[in-house]
Amino acid sequence: MIALIDYGMGNLHSVTKAIERAGGRIRLVKTPEQLKDCDRIVLPGVGAFRDCIGALHQSGLDEAIKERCAAGTPFLGICLGMQVLLSRSFEFGEYKGLDMIPGDVICFPRTLPAKGLKIPHMGWNDVLLPEQAHPVLEALGNQQCYFVHSYYCVPDDETHTLAQCGYGDIRFACAIGRDNIISVQFHPEKSQAAGLALLESFLQWNP
Repeated sequence: MIALIDYGMGNLHSVTKAIERAGGRIRLVKTPEQLKDCDRIVLPGVGAFRDCIGALHQSGLDEAIKERCAAGTPFLGICLGMQVLLSRSFEFGEYKGLDMIPGDVICFPRTLPAKGLKIPHMGWNDVLLPEQAHPVLEALGNQQCYFVHSYYCVPDDETHTLAQCGYGDIRFACAIGRDNIISVQFHPEKSQAAGLALLESFLQWNP
C-alpha cells in the first residue's frame, strides 16, 4: 500500500494514476494514523512551500513522516515534496522545512530572463546522472523529464545530490536523497515513459 500524502493541494489525481499504472495501490493519507500500515510514502507537490509545510504541521503529518522515514519506510518526494525535506526555503519569505536533508531552497537568479531564460524553469530537460546512479534513478537512462519550478534545492552535503540538471549557467540538484529517502524536482507523472520507469523502480526499491 502506497501512502500518497494529501495536504490539501497538489496534483493528486495524475500522481495516483501514474503510480497505479506502475503497479502500486494508493491510499490518500490526511492523518498520521493512516500512515501506520503503509509500505511506502509519496509526497507530491504543487503550490507554495509555506502552505505545504503549514498544512503538514497542522495535521501532524510532518512528525509522522519523519518517524516513518526514521523507521526505514521508503519515501519519494516530488517537486515541492522534495523541497520541503530541506531545512528552510526563501520562497515568499523564510520558512523552516522538515530538515530531513540539511540545506536551503532558493530562487533561480533574476538575471536569467535577461539571458533569454524564463522563470519558472518549465518543460523537458536532461537529468544528469553520476556514473554510479541511484537504483531508483537508473531507470531514467538518458531520457528527459518534465520540470515546472522557480526554486531549487541546495543540499549542504553534496553526497545528498543524486542527479543534476542544467538551466542556463545554473546546475542544480534535481534529485536528492539518503538512506531510504529519494526525491525529485521533476514530475514523474508528467514525464511519460521515463517517469513511469522511475515510479516502477521506486515501487521495487528495497533500501
